[in-house]
Amino acid sequence: MTHTRLLLIGTVATLLAAGPAVARADDGPSVPPGTEASASAPVELDPNDPDLKLPDGATLAEPKVLDIKSVVEDQSGDERREDTNTNVTFALQAEVLFGKDSAKISAQARARISVIANEIKTQNATRIRVFGFTDNLGSSAHGDVLSRKRANAVHGILEQEMSDANVTYEVRGYGEDYPIADNSTEEGRKKNRRVEISFPRGAN
Repeated sequence: MTHTRLLLIGTVATLLAAGPAVARADDGPSVPPGTEASASAPVELDPNDPDLKLPDGATLAEPKVLDIKSVVEDQSGDERREDTNTNVTFALQAEVLFGKDSAKISAQARARISVIANEIKTQNATRIRVFGFTDNLGSSAHGDVLSRKRANAVHGILEQEMSDANVTYEVRGYGEDYPIADNSTEEGRKKNRRVEISFPRGAN
């Protein structure tokens, strides 16, 4: 059974009152997950349009375009898929992929990664990001190393599955940075121990 959460954030121009306003791994600088640029520029609005009904002295804030995001998570929480207008991201919990404090991938995990590789082929993606994350237990330095080793392990399987010299990989270990849940509970820490695989959506 699949539990589905949909976050629908349409193309909006925000109105605010005036106030505070080639089959290789890339090791260069990266944009951290969740901080990518937004979608294309929004529709233009006339700030003097009387239908806006702004209070006296109020002005339009800078408009923003936010992607429509669909989030589908299986009932166990072991796997999550996020789709936006531009990208697809799969997040697999570490317990699904590895043993405790290990970067050795299980046979079951290989099958899950193979399914993701097929989706990448379907989307005709040629740039794949593989990011590893841990919870905040243990030292930050250990988390950085472990998350990178796990990202490398997933990258290795994807490379075998893809067998495409035109695909470029960006592989990172972010350790305890960029948590998606509360690290003060085991349930939250479990979500934070993950590997994310993301790639651009195809034109179709």
